[in-house]
Amino acid sequence: MSEKNNDLNLRSDTIIPTHDEIMDDDLKVKVIGFGALNLDKLFYVDTIVGPDEETFIKDETSSPGGSAANTMIALSKLGISTSYIGKIAADDDGDVLEMNLAKNGVYLNHLIYAEEGHSGKVLGFVDNEGIRSLYVDPGVNDEIKIEELNHYFINQTKIIHYTSFVGDSFHAQNELLDKLNDSVILSFDPGMLYVQKGVKGLRNILHRTDILLMNKNELMILFEDYYREKFNLNEDDELTFRDISVHLLEDGIDTVVVKNGSNGVYAINSHQEVKIPAYKVEVVDTTAAGDCFNAGFLYGYLKNYTLENCCKLGNWVAALSITEKGLDNLPNKKDVTEFEALFK
Repeated sequence: MSEKNNDLNLRSDTIIPTHDEIMDDDLKVKVIGFGALNLDKLFYVDTIVGPDEETFIKDETSSPGGSAANTMIALSKLGISTSYIGKIAADDDGDVLEMNLAKNGVYLNHLIYAEEGHSGKVLGFVDNEGIRSLYVDPGVNDEIKIEELNHYFINQTKIIHYTSFVGDSFHAQNELLDKLNDSVILSFDPGMLYVQKGVKGLRNILHRTDILLMNKNELMILFEDYYREKFNLNEDDELTFRDISVHLLEDGIDTVVVKNGSNGVYAINSHQEVKIPAYKVEVVDTTAAGDCFNAGFLYGYLKNYTLENCCKLGNWVAALSITEKGLDNLPNKKDVTEFEALFK
């Protein structure tokens, strides 16, 4: 992804809801995110070093993060109403996290406030190629309990989007599954933290998942051994990411999306199978690329677009996101309307 496409280099503004709207407990939104909520402290280096190696820090930034939070912010900028299930403490980092969601139009009616403890943070290193290495201190965001969630209003949403936690909030995600109406679509991007739990550890969430969003490497790590054992395959038998995607459809997941960086995206459902190339842009920071892809894809899903166009939207939002640090170059509602006109 080395050639810069100036047509993608858009700027965006977000219409910010009023304070009363942001805090409205009765508010119905289209998408709710449920995952880690952290303050990301990123350090930019020439290369990510190994044990006993050293390198210089060239630059550093501090910004709110969390995979599902990034996706909700990107969706909000596209004009989709979003909210977020997360937990923050009464500290400076929590104030920053709360303000960031609010100023980007994400409603706070599902945000939980802890009386003790500290808010989550991530220390990350990003090299010249945009590759990252992250270290997580989840704080109170990994102490979410099922009784702290408003099940009634969660069930008013169209999509609930799950991403990973480091620890105990995973149990709240599992317990919520039994309380979700069948009409609520569950999208799931497990990330490497949940991939390490294996298929058995994720069985309940996978059984309820409608849209599975994963990168190719994570998909192979999570499912290759599982399906080799299930179908009694030996080491010489080929098992591709497409094979695994087909098996996942057979096992009840409606849509499987495999993100593959500069190689684009592969996706399959019962109606369509597509492979969509990535847009060529100048890469600055890939930190939130997958999260932003998810936003574009879910936007298209809510608009009832074909699988192909959902993937194009995802690639487009992701491409914009990696041309600057953080989430400074995301498209807004006007931008996406102009982009949609290209395939209508």
